[in-house]
Amino acid sequence: MNRVLDVYCRALSAICALLMAAMVVLVFGNVVLRYAFSTGWLISEEISRWMFVWMVFIGSIVALRENAHLGTDMVVVRLPAGVRRACTVVAQLIMLYISWLMLSGSWSQVEINAGTEAPVSGLPLSFLYFCGVVFAVSTLLILFYELWMNLSGRRDSSALMVQECADLEPPRSAASRD
Repeated sequence: MNRVLDVYCRALSAICALLMAAMVVLVFGNVVLRYAFSTGWLISEEISRWMFVWMVFIGSIVALRENAHLGTDMVVVRLPAGVRRACTVVAQLIMLYISWLMLSGSWSQVEINAGTEAPVSGLPLSFLYFCGVVFAVSTLLILFYELWMNLSGRRDSSALMVQECADLEPPRSAASRD
């Protein structure tokens, strides 16, 4: 499962890179057309905005997998390993609940907007809201896997969703700085 998630996240990272490249082409091309030729692509702004939303949600999936979201660990790193593990499990359960809320809300928006078209492109607005569904399903899978790893004891308690903070490092002497 770990390998499957790694391959999935590498594919998502590649999709993010492609979305970013397409956004650059659309926005830069539109700027050149406006200033050099007094014209532009009407669809450019709408499609680049949709690409940005998709890129943020896809990037959030990758960041979750890599434990790259911002967090404060100054309390958790000072706890004993068992308490740290319990805090991690509670945090993962809360994130699972929030992901479920995101899934149900996003799916509702997909259904509500199934018949609504975007003003410029004419694409169904449900496609824009579907990124929330992709995000929620992906995070649910990742979080269930991580929860299973934590509860089964297959994950080292010192590596649970936190990284050591810089203020816990022992101070270096003046001689060791040189």
